Amino acid sequence: MSDALWNEPKRHSWPSLHCNFKDVFSVIETTIEDACFLAIDGEFTGLEVGSGSVASFDTPEDRYHKVRQASCDFLLVQFGLCAFKYNKETKQYEARPFNFYLFPRPYMRGAPDCRFLCQSSSLDFLASQGFDFNKVFREGISYLRQTDESYIRETINIKHQACNQFSSPAFFSPDGNEPTGSKGPIVITDEHKEFIEGILKSVSDFMENKESETLELPKCNGFQRKLIYQVVRQKFTSGIHLESKTGEKKQRYIVVSKVKSEDELKKKEEEKQKNEMQELDDAIGFTKVINMISKSGKLVIGHNMFLDLLHTLHQFCAPLPDDYEEFKSLTNCIFPKILDTKLMASTNPFKEQIISTALGDLHNIVSAKPFSKAEVVMPEDFAQYQINENNLHEAGYDAYITGRCFISMANYLGSFHKPPMSRVAPTSPLVEPFINKLFMMRILDIPYMNLAGKDCSIHVGWINDTSAYVTLQRKEESKKVIKSLNKKGALHRVISYEQSKSSESKHNAENGTRKRQHQQSSDPEPPQKKQKPLNANAPPFVSRSITPPVSDAPDPPDTTTEKPNENKMFEEPTSW
Repeated sequence: MSDALWNEPKRHSWPSLHCNFKDVFSVIETTIEDACFLAIDGEFTGLEVGSGSVASFDTPEDRYHKVRQASCDFLLVQFGLCAFKYNKETKQYEARPFNFYLFPRPYMRGAPDCRFLCQSSSLDFLASQGFDFNKVFREGISYLRQTDESYIRETINIKHQACNQFSSPAFFSPDGNEPTGSKGPIVITDEHKEFIEGILKSVSDFMENKESETLELPKCNGFQRKLIYQVVRQKFTSGIHLESKTGEKKQRYIVVSKVKSEDELKKKEEEKQKNEMQELDDAIGFTKVINMISKSGKLVIGHNMFLDLLHTLHQFCAPLPDDYEEFKSLTNCIFPKILDTKLMASTNPFKEQIISTALGDLHNIVSAKPFSKAEVVMPEDFAQYQINENNLHEAGYDAYITGRCFISMANYLGSFHKPPMSRVAPTSPLVEPFINKLFMMRILDIPYMNLAGKDCSIHVGWINDTSAYVTLQRKEESKKVIKSLNKKGALHRVISYEQSKSSESKHNAENGTRKRQHQQSSDPEPPQKKQKPLNANAPPFVSRSITPPVSDAPDPPDTTTEKPNENKMFEEPTSW
């Protein structure tokens, strides 16, 4: 059975489209080693579970626990990887994109048999984008978590040690670790007697036939195979070897071979053990790619990559920890340097220039002034991706576009350098402030999770241009903060959330009374002051200049600095 398949981008293919993963593994390995940075992307069977949606006042820890649940229940079925290498002579980047279709097939008894959810809207969307589900389930590359690999490898080694200890491999069951006789013989029930008698007759005829070297027994279940191992061993004490194999339709059967000596028997068993280890190596499959990315220490870039990261860790490395800080440690251990282009585009000095951070829109924006279009080429033996919105949501293409966006934004940072630089390398200090921070949706003031240190404990949600809700991670500090901010002469006013709601209710009641009075009166209602509409797209409060940060994280708002309006006063209270 082919343990396929890595796939090149749709519409533009290599001559060898259906390449076996093992055949191109060395190409992938060399590509990762030569890259100066890597871009990734994933496609999933679903995005969210239940009604536990994200909220504006989620702490990073809250957000992790909410998204973690979805990551554990759904499956990453397509992984995109694009490696970028800079050519100093041509002053261009060379891109090498890969698409991997993935499926966690259980390759042997005892291996994980994964259960996962599917979300109809996600599958419908993937189908509308031309996603090949047949390729996933028929040819998808297998994988094992590192923790699962260790357990299975230990199980196989124990089995081999027991086999060597008892000398004869035919004495062992096909699936267990113990010899069939270690707990006494299995009783052959009436329903299996006819089957076993037929097997013994077939083996006897085979042993008497001098021309035949192997005999393939009928396909049967695990219990029947154990009975076969037991009765054949009891009747034929030497000159025979048994080995379980798997057919094309996943049915297990036993192959009987003749051996002339104990040395030949030992050699056959050693070959069998070697094949078992090779099967395990094949089952590890795509996890090897993740291991190579981790080992390289290269900068790994994604766009809005929180979900991609969680799925990658959970499916190929280890179960996601319950503890948030342990998650940070795990991430830093596996991927020591990551960068989220959506976060980069949402912070200074980019957010003033970028009106939409959706991947397709972002690429169009950073390909024009004041940015410069990324100069990227592809080797002839790789798929020649054309910039086309119809290719979006294919993991390999999205990874490619993400890398191009990073190049343009990184080079834009060079314009702030003295003297200006036309190219900013991924290792530049100008890029450092954006590393190891993940974009968090629906949080405007400090929209990131800090994997490299402590998260900010203050969140600001703007109501309009002059009013905002402010939350503290530790509620017990609220009274102290209100007291310190409500000083005489301050250009702002701070009240509690409860007070603001009470004031709002009173205001609504007064408006209702005036409206009823107006309806009862023949006189026209006097003109009222026009209320300023809420601006849902108002920019978040920024207290820093737009010069790019060069030595620290994308700056959070300075919470001790007021944001005055034209009258130097808030129209509505800031609430705690």
